[in-house]
Amino acid sequence: MRDEIDTADGDAGALLRFPRRRKKRATFGGTLVRLGSLELRLAETKKEIRRAQRLRYKVFYEDGCATPDMTAALIRRDVCRFDKVCDHLLVVDHGALDRKGRARPKVVGAYRLLRQEAAEKNFGFYSAGEYDIAPLLARHPDKKFLELGRSCVLGPYRSRRVLDLLWRGIGLYLEHHKIDVMFGCASFEGVDPALHARALGFLNACAKSRPDWRVSALADRHVAMPALSAETIDRRAALADLPPLVKGYLRCGATVGDGAVIDAQFGTTDVFVVMPVADIDPRVFGRFGAGKASTEVAAA
Repeated sequence: MRDEIDTADGDAGALLRFPRRRKKRATFGGTLVRLGSLELRLAETKKEIRRAQRLRYKVFYEDGCATPDMTAALIRRDVCRFDKVCDHLLVVDHGALDRKGRARPKVVGAYRLLRQEAAEKNFGFYSAGEYDIAPLLARHPDKKFLELGRSCVLGPYRSRRVLDLLWRGIGLYLEHHKIDVMFGCASFEGVDPALHARALGFLNACAKSRPDWRVSALADRHVAMPALSAETIDRRAALADLPPLVKGYLRCGATVGDGAVIDAQFGTTDVFVVMPVADIDPRVFGRFGAGKASTEVAAA
């Protein structure tokens, strides 16, 4: 999961608190939630997907460590072949103003969602370029998998409100499509794993997936995580070292695979994260907005 999501206070639990007020029912797609000037929606047009790509370029390339190829630099969009077979969850600010002070809706948050049936009909999963996920899928043929990726929020909007909307959208999506398992690649900034030794060692010792859910990095990309003892790790310090999104996934019950991977293009060190929906704490799962009335529209 290419991610640039953060919270103001670093509290990953804040990612999962959602508005309680719900109004009329709506069909799934298009507008999912309205909260003040913010709209949560699924992209329905190529134009909306291009707007998400422009946001990703801003966050990953201009503000982050990613290195664009010639095409991306010219069009100033993060374009990926997987985009056309994915669903794109967007947060749009209808109160945004352009440089001349005129109202102009702006995409300020995005998540890319790839369902298993779409992956199998097209290019497979994006994560398969870093991790050997085929054994995982083969071990759970009765499960429906969803890959999360390209998560990003524009800098000034990295607040609880926007994050809540994105996670609310994921909850609605899980419920509508009857998803059993979420997974993807989550990122640490930088391409030197040694700079994240404590955090990676903590994940390896305390958050590794059990064998039936474990995925290993591809042999030619595998970077061993530090082999630390769970008893000797300073957990508080290690948790503080984790990117907020990874911390949020862990609080949902996520576990990580074997080995890290260096993504030179995006300037990140990646780990594989898997979250069986059945393993999510019911109290946390409720905050996803799943369950009764999960397809209703919330209003401010």
